[in-house]
Amino acid sequence: MRKIHVIGIGAGDPDQLTLQAVRALRGTDVFFLLDKGEVKSDLTGLRRDLLEAHVPRGTYRVVEARDPERDRSAGGAAYSPAVGDWRTARAGIYERLIAEDLGEDETGAFLVWGDPALYDSTLGILEEVLDRGTVTFEYDVVPGISSVSALVARHRTGLNRVARPVQITTGRRLAEGFPEGVDDVVVMLDAGQAFRQYADQDIDIYWGAYIGTPDEILAHGPIAETAPRIERLRAEARERKGWIMDTYLLRRHPRRP
Repeated sequence: MRKIHVIGIGAGDPDQLTLQAVRALRGTDVFFLLDKGEVKSDLTGLRRDLLEAHVPRGTYRVVEARDPERDRSAGGAAYSPAVGDWRTARAGIYERLIAEDLGEDETGAFLVWGDPALYDSTLGILEEVLDRGTVTFEYDVVPGISSVSALVARHRTGLNRVARPVQITTGRRLAEGFPEGVDDVVVMLDAGQAFRQYADQDIDIYWGAYIGTPDEILAHGPIAETAPRIERLRAEARERKGWIMDTYLLRRHPRRP
């Protein structure tokens, strides 16, 4: 039976791969890479650099396919259906790749940024492919260093404070309000820069973009002072590269009586 590795490759630094990930890479016959277009071609390049760094040449094949476009204008009640349509389109591509480009006795792999269990769709899409019943395979998951872990490491801080909870959410959710009962909040997928609406509160922000790559940018400080700088850095980076991936931690100071 075909076998698939879902390998967490970290936030971008080839040195952050785990030994388990390297073993899985070296045991793979075919790597499936989804091309997100010319603007994000350096993401594909980073994956190829990772393979060059850790896998002997001539021992594997790389098969590329174009990633389907997602309707990013959909909001409100239309957001979840739009994501569902995109995942179904991706499932069709995965199904074709596995059926046509992976031999019955071969092992393939999908390289997932960060950790496959954190805000990534690969596992759900593979289950959807299996549910269709047109191609069979077994798969395993190799955890990776997430952008969240890399972010706090680069800022030399922790995710949580003593005996206090931490919550991981999205920019879309943060825009609806600061989570109740939590003072440490990690925010991902925030194209709208929802942190700006909390600039009048006693909150520190630990922000990072392109974490673990040569383009890494970091900023930290009280949100009232740091938000304008982040907005400028973010706009400059997006103009320069055409895309941006960033993550941040908001740390609210204890409320005074």
